[in-house]
Amino acid sequence: MIFKQALRRELSFTTGAVFLVLVTIMITTLVIRVLGMAANGNVNPEDVLVLITLATLSYLAVLLTVSLFVAVLIVLVRWYKDSEMIVWFASGLSITNLIKPILRFAAPLLIIIALLALFVWPWANRESTLISQRFQQRDDVSMIAAGQFKESARAQRVFFIEELDLKKSEVKNVFVADNKNGRLSVAVAATGYIQNSEGGEKSIVLNNGMRYEGTPTQPDFRILEFDEYSTKIRSKEALAPAPRDREKTVLELITDQDPNSMNANRAELMWRIGLPLMALGLVLIAIPLAYVNPRLGSYTAMFYAVLIYLIYSNLLNLTQNFVASGKMNVFIGVWPIHLLALLIATALIRNRINPSLKWWQRQLPASMAKS
Repeated sequence: MIFKQALRRELSFTTGAVFLVLVTIMITTLVIRVLGMAANGNVNPEDVLVLITLATLSYLAVLLTVSLFVAVLIVLVRWYKDSEMIVWFASGLSITNLIKPILRFAAPLLIIIALLALFVWPWANRESTLISQRFQQRDDVSMIAAGQFKESARAQRVFFIEELDLKKSEVKNVFVADNKNGRLSVAVAATGYIQNSEGGEKSIVLNNGMRYEGTPTQPDFRILEFDEYSTKIRSKEALAPAPRDREKTVLELITDQDPNSMNANRAELMWRIGLPLMALGLVLIAIPLAYVNPRLGSYTAMFYAVLIYLIYSNLLNLTQNFVASGKMNVFIGVWPIHLLALLIATALIRNRINPSLKWWQRQLPASMAKS
């Protein structure tokens, strides 16, 4: 009982510590990436914190899976190094007696991983896409601000308005530069107004101004005077893009009968279900993998742990790609990897039960192994 309480306590502290370290690394990476996107004009600088939060939420299931695996390994490696496992074995208990308390500790985390993968992952991805798309499809009227040069979403137009009266829809001292098909058009006017059209379109109408049009470095510029010059600043409202498979809810993945997206939907659903199963397989593998000789170093177990996680995760992603491309049936791809992980965990545990026997004898029942 004392050992089980100590095991739960150490697993809790270690899982929390590893999780915090991984989250810190993840946030640092996201800050660099999202700030780079904001600097390039791909996302709104005001949405940086929201995008970082959503990206972190979307990867919490993966981070929690790694944290649980590493925590079980670290705790048991330390027990072997400090000879606490010798006390455990001397009490008449074997390595199989560790499975139940570790799984009891891991069960709530496995449920959380499943909920994160099934529900939080698609929601966070969808919100991130909507924020990015909203900024990319922003209209030019949202960019207009008095006394500031503002560039349009596609970097084809630059506005400058010295004074802006939104109540009267009037503008003063307007500068508009357009660049289309390599030709530059610059319009200036002292006054103008914002015009609303049917269908949600908006335009700025300039009064009594000048327009300069031509190709840079070429002597074909034209200077035109106009009484009224209209430039569109907002088209009709753009529709939200259809959600990708990683952004669809579980119900949408199941009910979508579009043959063009059916395989991708099944592959995405298989990946989400496979994530908690992978966490369970890694926990079972970590129990026998943590064995170390107290006289030797403990880095070998960590090396194998990293290798096993990379292989497991890549196999899961590879299977997902095969299912999405139609090269593998989802009912065939959903179980072999996790079954293989269970068989590896069983073989490793049996190897640790009686290390005095040859490796092939350890896989036999006890009665046959003795004979």
